[in-house]
Amino acid sequence: MSFSLAQFGLKEMLRCGLDLRKGAGDADSLEALAQGVVRYFYDECRDAGGARECVLARFYKTHAYGELPAELQAFARGALAPAAPSDDMQCLALLATAGDEPEWNARQSSRGHQAIPLASVQVVEQAPMIAELIRAMGLDVRVVVDPDPALIRGTEGKTFNVFYVEQALGSPHIPAQDFVARYSVGSVLGFGGVLVTGEFYAVILFTRVVIPAASADRFRNVALDLKLAISSTGVDRTFAAPSATLVEPAEPAGAAGG
Repeated sequence: MSFSLAQFGLKEMLRCGLDLRKGAGDADSLEALAQGVVRYFYDECRDAGGARECVLARFYKTHAYGELPAELQAFARGALAPAAPSDDMQCLALLATAGDEPEWNARQSSRGHQAIPLASVQVVEQAPMIAELIRAMGLDVRVVVDPDPALIRGTEGKTFNVFYVEQALGSPHIPAQDFVARYSVGSVLGFGGVLVTGEFYAVILFTRVVIPAASADRFRNVALDLKLAISSTGVDRTFAAPSATLVEPAEPAGAAGG
């Protein structure tokens, strides 16, 4: 049964959390779990007439450059050039995606957001949406750029805030305004947390409906349910086993909002 983000009440919040925990059961990697999460929101968020409310749903996680698959290391190097990455440099890796365009349904098809280098606090600050996403969840950008176990311990069990832009059109936090205008994006909502390993993860929903503040606020609880879903799988592998190589069709500029 679908639900509307424009009328996301207590009942919808509880059901959403239950669905996320149930859906995590068969995942053999974090990538597989993430794909199930974005597909869930893309398919289930619908208005009273049955129309999809999400234009695009994406799941990101930070990952050390030296531990990325070879193809994502190459992507990050290209994005960082002419600077050279270090093995411990954090990258914001796109783990899963679902959306209106065919090329928005496989992470390998993204031309601009497969692995975004987070080389320094200054670099992150130049990406307004990423910086604001981190801060909106009550985290310091330094903690994400340079994970420190001593700083991360305090985040265990924390109820994170949400990244919420009620009106995406004209917002300085959503730099891809061409994408917003072209797809009539109403609101942007992000939620996530920090893994015990110190890696930051977030789901970002670009919606064609305007999400009320009360609905967005309930995603703090959904974020906790997602964290429980991740921890309950017990999987220690981030990426799924390699599959057939995908062709990379063009992606509208800024489709990941960062």
